[in-house]
Amino acid sequence: MSYIDTIHLASDFVESRLGGMKPEVGIVLGSGLGKLAETIEHPLVIPYRDIPGFAVSTAIGHKGNFIIGKIAGKTVLAMQGRIHYYEGYGMQLATLPIRVMKRLGIRYLFVSNAAGGTNPDYHVGDIMLIRDHINLLPNPLIGPNLEDFGPRFPDMTRPYDPALLRLAEEVAREENIPLQKGVYLACSGPSYETPAEYRYFRIIGADAVGMSTTPEVIVARHSGIPVFGVSVITDVAHATEDEDYVTDGEAIVQAADAAADKMNLLFKRILQRL
Repeated sequence: MSYIDTIHLASDFVESRLGGMKPEVGIVLGSGLGKLAETIEHPLVIPYRDIPGFAVSTAIGHKGNFIIGKIAGKTVLAMQGRIHYYEGYGMQLATLPIRVMKRLGIRYLFVSNAAGGTNPDYHVGDIMLIRDHINLLPNPLIGPNLEDFGPRFPDMTRPYDPALLRLAEEVAREENIPLQKGVYLACSGPSYETPAEYRYFRIIGADAVGMSTTPEVIVARHSGIPVFGVSVITDVAHATEDEDYVTDGEAIVQAADAAADKMNLLFKRILQRL
């Protein structure tokens, strides 16, 4: 079966389960950030394992469901956990949910992740608006171009929508939510970064580093979907210089969970104004 056939099969299956609901906004919820899914009104849950052609999420803190319902009056389709390249899935599988969301009609994509802060001014629990990114993962558009979705060489001058960034900053001021704004770097994982790698990423312009997000954003922009992205800073690079420091996946999920209420409020207020 061709990739385009897989996209159509998966999206037709999901659409058949939606009971006529039309998602307006797609949301990707990263490690420890699944709380927003729990606030969806009248949720309909579709496990990834039930969707033809979908991979199953195996990462810590990723439940592996599509959830559709209402947040702030908008019909949203949320990924409760994403598919990662480091899980052994190719980029076509990792970004298949975004292609499906596009076929289902989303007009915006919100992405979130847990990230390590390389900027020395960042602290655990900070929320960083992603203004740009550095992608060190394989580009998901490699291979035959999907002409029905977008051009062979899509523009990436503004991967994160400037109007949505301005709206987020306005909402944050009104709600007294402190924000950082910076560049997110994606590498393959699954091993965490060495202190030398953290220093290198900072030198080349990264404020935060993780193992996801950029493939989804590239695919969304290929399809002309405006993107809003947020990183929750769950550990910081300078801590790795301590002799006794160990990067702990469970601790990262806990740190993301602790910041989730602020991120949830930010997302809800932005959704109200779309």
